[in-house]
Amino acid sequence: MSANAKDLRNPLKRARGLGSAQSGVAHWWTQRTTAVALIALGLWFVILVLGLLHGDYAAARAAVAKPWDAVLLVAFLVSMFWHMVLGLQVVIEDYVHTRWKEVTLLLVIKFIAVLCVLAGTLAVLRIALGA
Repeated sequence: MSANAKDLRNPLKRARGLGSAQSGVAHWWTQRTTAVALIALGLWFVILVLGLLHGDYAAARAAVAKPWDAVLLVAFLVSMFWHMVLGLQVVIEDYVHTRWKEVTLLLVIKFIAVLCVLAGTLAVLRIALGA
């Protein structure tokens, strides 16, 4: 059996070189890794919030100012928004069929995620550093 007989792609796609880009596995693993990180960080965050349930503003500020809590909160923000971008990227690539709309949506989502991570990190750092 020849090599072309095993290739089930359309001849036009074969001529254009459209096929596997070999990046899907890395995307899949990154999404699963951030999901596992979010499980652990989400449990920590729920425990932190439950501990602050009957506290006041000063107690919440003091809890976020602790070095480990600040580091874990920033890690939670980064992994949460990274996971969001990865998930929305898959949805957009699967369901948006106009190329310019797809690219625009992907850029907007990444811009919003970076902006949210920077704002959240700045807020945590301001509290942790006493500003």
